[in-house]
Amino acid sequence: MTADERIEQAELLYERAVFGGDSSALTSADRNLDAAEADLALARGKVIHARFLEERAQDARELELFERAAELYGRLGDVRGEGEAVFWVGTFHQVVRDDNEAAVPHFERALDLATRADDRLTTSYALRHLGFVDHMGGRLDEARARFEESTRLRRELGFLPGVAANLIGLAYLAAQQERRDDAAALLKEATELAESTGSHGVLRWVTGAREELDLP
Repeated sequence: MTADERIEQAELLYERAVFGGDSSALTSADRNLDAAEADLALARGKVIHARFLEERAQDARELELFERAAELYGRLGDVRGEGEAVFWVGTFHQVVRDDNEAAVPHFERALDLATRADDRLTTSYALRHLGFVDHMGGRLDEARARFEESTRLRRELGFLPGVAANLIGLAYLAAQQERRDDAAALLKEATELAESTGSHGVLRWVTGAREELDLP
């Protein structure tokens, strides 16, 4: 159900409890509202994160919202939702606070939960960000394996902007491993995918990578 549908259902359950005398309906109403709150917290946290990427100004509500979503999904037994929310907790620590040590346990838990729920999108995100950790730690082969698996999943899902973003990461790894022809080819494909999907933000990342790696 959508958040609106859950709220509407909670209203009906309220009426059943008050007018129908069925107090057991309140438990279901609470679950519906907890699920709606979790969805809203996760969505609002993502919006705040996007604003951080644009303005680079931290907002403490971001972490609070992601942690609240993870708590609610966990209470509800929603493994898929919990995995996604836990991933975003890790992303806050990695991207906003530049703290990989704090981020890694969340990414690893998110990967476990997403795998159990067969949530391939969140799995791809967790692998991507663990790849960043490996790359920064100098574990280039491990980073490449994570990025390649993430990219495979994204291709399966048809998530082409995400594929393009991953190819940029693989290009940096290729250049660092002295595979400059591979790096150039990866950036070429990333450009084609970003252009075909109107992913202008990714195109800016490609341009930055070309300049930084001194590739055509």
